[in-house]
Amino acid sequence: MSTTSHRPPRPPAQSRRAPRRTPPPLPPSPRPDHLPYAPAPRRRPRWAMRAAITLSVVLLASAGIGHAVVSSLDADISRVDPFRDMKNRPPSGHGMNVLLVGTDGRDRISERERRAYRLGGQPCHCTDTMMIVHVSSDRERASVVSLPRDTYVELPAHVDQVTGRQRPPHPVKLNAAYAEGGPNLTVRTVEDLTHLKIDHYLEVDFTTFMRTVDVLDGVPLCTAEPLKDAYTGLDLPAGTHTLTGGQALQYVRSRHVDSGSDFGRMQRQQRFLAALLERATASRVLLNPMRFRDVTRAVLGSVRADRGFHTDELLDLGRAMRNFSPSSSEFTTVPIAQTAFPVKGLGSTVKWDPVKARELFRSLREDRPLAAREQAPRTDPSASVEIAPRRVRVQVENGTDTAGLGRRVDTALAGVGFVTTKAPVDSRERGVKRTAVLYDPRWDRSARSVAAALPGSELRAVPGMGATMRVIAGADFRQVRPVRVEDPVKRATKVVRGDEVSCE
Repeated sequence: MSTTSHRPPRPPAQSRRAPRRTPPPLPPSPRPDHLPYAPAPRRRPRWAMRAAITLSVVLLASAGIGHAVVSSLDADISRVDPFRDMKNRPPSGHGMNVLLVGTDGRDRISERERRAYRLGGQPCHCTDTMMIVHVSSDRERASVVSLPRDTYVELPAHVDQVTGRQRPPHPVKLNAAYAEGGPNLTVRTVEDLTHLKIDHYLEVDFTTFMRTVDVLDGVPLCTAEPLKDAYTGLDLPAGTHTLTGGQALQYVRSRHVDSGSDFGRMQRQQRFLAALLERATASRVLLNPMRFRDVTRAVLGSVRADRGFHTDELLDLGRAMRNFSPSSSEFTTVPIAQTAFPVKGLGSTVKWDPVKARELFRSLREDRPLAAREQAPRTDPSASVEIAPRRVRVQVENGTDTAGLGRRVDTALAGVGFVTTKAPVDSRERGVKRTAVLYDPRWDRSARSVAAALPGSELRAVPGMGATMRVIAGADFRQVRPVRVEDPVKRATKVVRGDEVSCE
């Protein structure tokens, strides 16, 4: 007998299909639908890059990564006690004041580097550079004031760290305070001079400086004029360059590339510091924890700092970098009354302008900016020089096959005030590509006036040539630039913002 299985009845065909669901509405398109492609992505603005860098630092710190990195380095920082037994100190102001001291330290440089960067001789165990870095209380502005190392100062009574003997008050140049009494006497002397309380002390030597630049893969820097110094080996043509650690050291140490001597050197140090700040805040170095560690180690691994400069202060400054940019930094040199103040036993010293210096340091105490935030753009295209063109005699030579070039250069130089021979000749050198200014080293300041009028030209010292400058016109000649006489001290003591001295 057959059995019949009782199956449930099959549903109609349409009911076997999954019910049709209405898809959710699409979000409105951010661009017209008829465009077959998306617009090209725009370049990320600089503020966005800085915001990303800041976020990276904050995330590293909040996650404990940044704190661990900095804490591990904190123990390696060499500590000093510059505030030991200090009494009657100036009252605290607003913001934070850091005394940044650059020491010689050439004994820590390898022999190969000493030869390459002209660091011969014995270390002086003195300060090569001294700056007060004021960070505003809102961490949105950094003011840097350079203190000339030849500043005349009366040292207070102290124990000489070399002889161990008590010394009465006596006159010295400012950089001798470190040699006689180390960081402690240096801070005491600076506070006596400025009536500004120093909150932290940071000491950097040649090795630290070079490592910091190298770990950032160099620092871009531009110069409108060629810079050449036989003493340091610096040789930079006009233009933009990315300086390595050794080249950067040559740049900030050179004193014989312009009429400013030590004041010109301080200006270059300020310019480099602005470029270094731009490099550190605008690059991607802080986005990578390992690179962040390497940079921090290079900067802090071989410095000396006061005992209160710890992890929390370092991270606080790291977070403050979100607001730092070249436009929020400002640079100047303490106002000067006399650049060659004679002192028996010391020779020529630098004497500050007491009234203007007092006002400058009052501004720092009160946490006020040194520079007006809005300044009229500079329209003067001339270059500043120390020797007026009317005092410089020039013989022009044509170093190319271009007919009439010598006459053009002679006429143009005479047009801006130089005393030319009005009889240009063909040079023995042919096929010259870069215009050269040949000069006797005894008239080096006059030669720099001529070189300033010929952008991109090369300076060549020829001992015994005499007072007349020789200009060999090359294929690169385009124009003669007007020049004006300006006191290098007044130029150095102007307050400028970081964006006014950076390449951009």
